Amino acid sequence: MRALLKATSGPGLELADVPEPNAGDADVTIRVLRTGICGTDLHIESWDAWAASTLVPPIVPGHEFSGEVVAVGSAVRDVHVGAIVSGEGHIVCGTCRNCRAGRRQMCNRTSGLGVNRNGAFAEYVVLPESNVWVHPDGMNLDHAAVFDPLGNAVHTALKFPLVGEDVLISGAGPIGLMAAAVVRHIGARFVVVTDVSEPRLKLARIVGADLALNVSHYKIADAQEMLGMREGFDVGLEMSGHPTALPEMIENLTHGGRVAMLGLASEPINVDWAKVVTHMLTISGIYGREMFETWNAMSAMLQSSADLRVALDTVITHRLPVSEWEQGFAVARTASAGKVVLDWTEAPG
Repeated sequence: MRALLKATSGPGLELADVPEPNAGDADVTIRVLRTGICGTDLHIESWDAWAASTLVPPIVPGHEFSGEVVAVGSAVRDVHVGAIVSGEGHIVCGTCRNCRAGRRQMCNRTSGLGVNRNGAFAEYVVLPESNVWVHPDGMNLDHAAVFDPLGNAVHTALKFPLVGEDVLISGAGPIGLMAAAVVRHIGARFVVVTDVSEPRLKLARIVGADLALNVSHYKIADAQEMLGMREGFDVGLEMSGHPTALPEMIENLTHGGRVAMLGLASEPINVDWAKVVTHMLTISGIYGREMFETWNAMSAMLQSSADLRVALDTVITHRLPVSEWEQGFAVARTASAGKVVLDWTEAPG
């Protein structure tokens, strides 16, 4: 089969012929139809310090995908051939304390699809049945392909109650944009998104932000004045990973404000811990998706909300055949792109 392969240590990927994956009795074999390009994939392609310390080539990257089930193992009960599916890319051990307690997203022996085992940038991918998410009939394949990042957005957004609250989202990348749409759907009062990219801020306005603020020209305090706010934001969603984003967010929270942090900073963050204590703020780290409450929530919201489906179409700014994967990766690296989706249906079966 064809796959995007990280054959050796060093920058680059190659579209190569590799053996089809082997499947066990509890596994599901999926013909890949669409894949999303994630920031993790960009790190792997460029072979930065994180990739060099984490991956052992040769390996097939990719963990955002949708596909059709073509075979199931003898022990598979609830997934059937022909189903359109996505996959939870965190394969857990099942026996650690957190797994046994139903907190699988906190498994400390997690194996990552496309990082620790061959992933979805291929014609076929194999996953345990427990990691396969079956979509309803008529599911949009592009939408299904980005359930992984949408799950990050939904997990972050649902960490704290949002109805009637004023919400600040730092970072208008694809996940920040998805979060803005979700927050608007849930019923926040004001939704403010910050970034330095005008094309992405334009997308933020389209998906439902009341105010999209370029923080290279304005301060977050200016947003409060523009919207007539009196006491600061109730909830902050930090999606950017920029080291100045959290301190600025803390400065603009109301007393008792709450922050859900998804962004990973590449530099140390200077936090005013005295303000965190005296203002009784809550800061919670978010990683991946709750397994599988987040999947239930995002599936239900997409089924029930045409506005969310339109927003997801807006966030997916580029759709390319897999033969143009190099262009897709180049676009995904720009500060103006939303989500890039690759179409694998041109690959011979």
